[in-house]
Amino acid sequence: MSKRDELIALYAEDLKSKCGVTPDMDLLTKVTIGCGPSIYNADASTVAGSQQSELETVKNNFLIKKLGVSASEDLDGAIAKVIDQYGKSNRNKYRAVIYYLLTKHFGKEAVYK
Repeated sequence: MSKRDELIALYAEDLKSKCGVTPDMDLLTKVTIGCGPSIYNADASTVAGSQQSELETVKNNFLIKKLGVSASEDLDGAIAKVIDQYGKSNRNKYRAVIYYLLTKHFGKEAVYK
């Protein structure tokens, strides 16, 4: 099993146990691949849910640029909802899991087809 496959399995387990979501493994795999090499870096692979600059990065680089979500939508509210769903007390909020949940939230699965 490759390192990426191990991480995808870890993300799937987080989605099931911490978020109460049964993941679409095909979509989760594509979202993980879309994160690029950041998944292998301990700092870059997680999202600091309480750090405003980190949330701005998620909003601008992922939601607006990657998913093409309009800046006029409630992006901050969607990010807050996903972080609540993941659990604010969870120390490691994996970027791929956050991105997966946001992709599902906005119904943008087609971006990864």
